[in-house]
Amino acid sequence: MKILVYAHELELGGSQTNSIDLAAAVRDRFGHEVRLFATPGPAGALAARKDLELIEAPKASKHPSPTMMRALERVVRDWRPDIVHAWEWPQIADACFGPQIRHRTRVVASNMSMAVLRSIPGGVPLTVGYPGLVEASRDRRSGPVVLVEPPVDTAADDPAVIDGSPFRAATGVPDGACLIVVVSRLVDWMKADGIARAIDAMPELTGGAVLAVVGEGSAAPMLEARAQAANARAGRRVAVLTGALADPRPAYAAADIMLGMGGSALRGMAFGKPTVVLGEGGFARLFDEQSATAFLRHGFYGVDRQEAPSELPGILDALVGDSALRERVGRLSYETVRERFSLDAMADRLDALYRTAPVPRRWPALLDLARTVPSLVRSQTGRGGRSAADATVTGAAPSVPIGSVA
Repeated sequence: MKILVYAHELELGGSQTNSIDLAAAVRDRFGHEVRLFATPGPAGALAARKDLELIEAPKASKHPSPTMMRALERVVRDWRPDIVHAWEWPQIADACFGPQIRHRTRVVASNMSMAVLRSIPGGVPLTVGYPGLVEASRDRRSGPVVLVEPPVDTAADDPAVIDGSPFRAATGVPDGACLIVVVSRLVDWMKADGIARAIDAMPELTGGAVLAVVGEGSAAPMLEARAQAANARAGRRVAVLTGALADPRPAYAAADIMLGMGGSALRGMAFGKPTVVLGEGGFARLFDEQSATAFLRHGFYGVDRQEAPSELPGILDALVGDSALRERVGRLSYETVRERFSLDAMADRLDALYRTAPVPRRWPALLDLARTVPSLVRSQTGRGGRSAADATVTGAAPSVPIGSVA
């Protein structure tokens, strides 16, 4: 089969990594001819390492984008792929309003957000990232829904093959200091709240710990200011922003403790690190024997609606002061990722969905798209929530807490 993977703009982020890793995996495991269509960015280096051909897409600030749809349709017309696999709702909108309607191209969609989105047509075959969202999606959709959890390339994300000492040295972490690491896009939607709270917690910790924030994005100036304020309160450097790394594996390998959500949390776990899952509203929970069942069902993210202070400082203090706890929880993390989240297993599920995706019927597809228009209009105008994704939440939204009290 010929598969055109239409990825989010190639910033350094979880969705981009997932789309590239899975594209290469289905090519290598099943012999599909796979090309990547995306707006260029630093994650293109990962595509190059995977020997994926990149077809450069234009840049678009709103979706569906006439400019992007025209570019996508040219590729579809010239190359004639069997499937366009669109990642996240902006790209899904372009693919459905463009080649699905004009050329009856089969579209497969992937939604790695923590919500069921009205902006994704209900008849399009869909992958989602955690079991609870599969159930919520099937209640609201006519098309197939398949669980494809954030995949982890356990051959590449392996503590036995990656040396973290250069990252520690470059970051200037003192010998013997406990290094806490978060690798993330630094953006307001979902990410910045938890990272800011982690920075603010650092002066409260005992034991000389240092937090390294690896990433870039629109929230970086705010987080840099928070780090400077935390360092001033502590009287030493307790938080540092390193910028983005095209290959962040040395940061994972160097960490004594990982913070994160979604695929970043899983990559930290793959390196055998004790991992604290962050969310919004002060949500923080250590992945351990008590929390594992909830995370595996509902995803590695949460929202705490309580007004009480975050539990993050206490969790970090306990980890910093107890190396045996770090080793035990890190071992559980390592084993869990290898048993459940392997890249090969997720590629198998995706290949099965490709093979069974139906050819769209034009009039039902048009009616399906018409139902998405109100949500897409809200996304363009910014009405209805913190972001475009907020404006389209229908059920299993990010506000469904994991281990928190509503």
